[in-house]
Amino acid sequence: MTEESRTNPPEPSAGEEAGIGQPRRASVARFFVLPLLVVGAAVAIFLVFNVMTFERRSPADYLQEVRGGSANRRWQAAFELSRSIGGVPPGPERQALAAETMRIFEGLSPRRREDVAVRRYLVLVLGKLQERDALPALLAAAKDPDPETRLYAVWALGMIGDSSAVDTVLESSRSEDAGARKMAAYVLGQLRDPRAVARLRVLLEDPTADVRWNAAIALASLGDRAGVETLRALLDRQSLARQASLTADQAETAIVGATKGLALLRDRDSLPLLEKVAKSDPNLRVRAAARDAIDAIRAPTAPPATPAASLERSERVLVV
Repeated sequence: MTEESRTNPPEPSAGEEAGIGQPRRASVARFFVLPLLVVGAAVAIFLVFNVMTFERRSPADYLQEVRGGSANRRWQAAFELSRSIGGVPPGPERQALAAETMRIFEGLSPRRREDVAVRRYLVLVLGKLQERDALPALLAAAKDPDPETRLYAVWALGMIGDSSAVDTVLESSRSEDAGARKMAAYVLGQLRDPRAVARLRVLLEDPTADVRWNAAIALASLGDRAGVETLRALLDRQSLARQASLTADQAETAIVGATKGLALLRDRDSLPLLEKVAKSDPNLRVRAAARDAIDAIRAPTAPPATPAASLERSERVLVV
């Protein structure tokens, strides 16, 4: 070997250069790319199969199963119906569904075991349909032997919003069950009947925290300031945590409900608290609700509104 060849090694040929890295690329293809292709193909086949076999079911289909399905399938169909009914627009189809739901519900017995769960979910359906013809059946269901049916019936009465339900809901607010009192407090706010104020003031002293919170929000919807201190305390996360053990979603719901209540009362003394929440709360929805409340409180005085118009249905907050 010459001195020149030692100091200047020959350039690799084109074939040699192309061969460098081939084993590595082959390994990548074998161990990563091919398995990914196989998995991707399997997922695609699964999705296509699901699309081809997916059975789109209408509320009328679920109602048919409630009427004639097996014992186990009937309550499941009633549950699915309660989830899907909100998508039915006003019109003849909705009216027909309401009428048929009523016929089925009235044919069920609260004392027949296989009917109990079906009745629970049909009560929810009647509430979501906001069918006033269902009021007598719902008023009776609010005194049902099954506690869950009673709870759902009171909620449904609140959805319909007829003041003829006030006495029944007031009776529910005296239940030994804290869940029933909590729901009743919420619904009394939705019924917007001044007869509820005295009872809601009593519920402000309830031993269960979320009963007190719902009572304060309900009073605000009725224009009563008796629960304003309770609402202010809800804006403080530390105070909230001391009163009850809540999930993040429940705490968010409680604080948002408090901001709406203070906005309804146009409580200017709460502005510093709301400003703090708007700036520093870790939750974006809570901060936005606080800003909305601040804007509402600072807005020029609006013409007096009826209590029923003071809080839209979309803004209703049930603290759980």
